[in-house]
Amino acid sequence: MLKPFLLLSAAVIFAIAPTSAPTFAAGGPPQDGTPASTNPVKPTAASQDKAKKLFSQDCSMCHGDNGNGKTDLAASMQLTLADWTDPKTLGSKSDQELFETIRKGKGEKMPPEDASRAKDAEIWGLITYIRALSKNQPAAPAPAGAAPPAAAPPAAAPAAPAPGK
Repeated sequence: MLKPFLLLSAAVIFAIAPTSAPTFAAGGPPQDGTPASTNPVKPTAASQDKAKKLFSQDCSMCHGDNGNGKTDLAASMQLTLADWTDPKTLGSKSDQELFETIRKGKGEKMPPEDASRAKDAEIWGLITYIRALSKNQPAAPAPAGAAPPAAAPPAAAPAAPAPGK
């Protein structure tokens, strides 16, 4: 009698489990379970305010308030962190890669962002916020010692008529 009950219980649990998976807003990841390669959550002013707060609470102590990675804590832990204010830094990373790094952590020194602390949609908002850090920076100055662009030669003055003609 106990075996049929356990078998039935297991079947019920497996039948219910897929219906309790987190859902995304419109434009979320494909429903077949494959991960999104780009951010499925459209940013709003409220989501970006929340992302800024999450960043300041959980990320900025190592990555810096502006995302440049130059903090006293990073230096004391002997970490060389990527400079997110440089647009090239995250250019080769997909949103999904960033999501996985944030959610699961990286190595021993970057802790994972637990699902009880930040929902998936909040992590996607954080990714939008992090990518925007490079857009809020002034253009890089020209390298020192670089010659200014050559000026165009002055236009030739019209020739004066020869005297006596």
